Amino acid sequence: MARYTGPKSKISRKFGEEIFGPSKALKKKSYPPGQHGRGRRKKQSEYAVQLAEKQKAKYIYGVLERQFANLFDKAHRKGGITGENLLAMLESRLDNTVYRLGIAPTRRAARQLVLHKHITVNGEIVNIPSYSLKVGDVIAVREKSKSLEAITTSLSVRNARQFSWLEWNATDFAGKFIATPEREQIPEKIQEQLIVELYSK
Repeated sequence: MARYTGPKSKISRKFGEEIFGPSKALKKKSYPPGQHGRGRRKKQSEYAVQLAEKQKAKYIYGVLERQFANLFDKAHRKGGITGENLLAMLESRLDNTVYRLGIAPTRRAARQLVLHKHITVNGEIVNIPSYSLKVGDVIAVREKSKSLEAITTSLSVRNARQFSWLEWNATDFAGKFIATPEREQIPEKIQEQLIVELYSK
């Protein structure tokens, strides 16, 4: 199955959150999509609530079903709190980090930059969006790509984005992954315990 390429506003309305960034449609129509969106919604089962939370996390980070299941398995085997491990692994993906650093305005745009070989890790070109970063890794814009309008425009408004586990060097167009993020540092509104309960069935 390929990644979701349909209307982004429909997904935002489904979950009642700006999944892919600011959504005008969500502000205008704060109810779910579909002909029954405005009607009375029947109470969801426990399973439906857990499934929806997993789907939301997948859409936010742009991860496919099998990738997500594999990540959960690794998070479970790692020891510690499984849900927090899972979110930390999702945050340490290369495409997500490129987005967090402000090099790209969205995770989708970050994924494209990585796939098109505009990003390096420790001086080497890496074109795998799911590449898992380790503490100390340096993520930079390739020398030939520093003048790309998409990158310069995104970086010009990055001041609003500051994350304690990342360090940014504006002169070199490079960032450093200085620590694995703690749960309270991750701003995404995800109830990871519901995902853990879903996979534990």
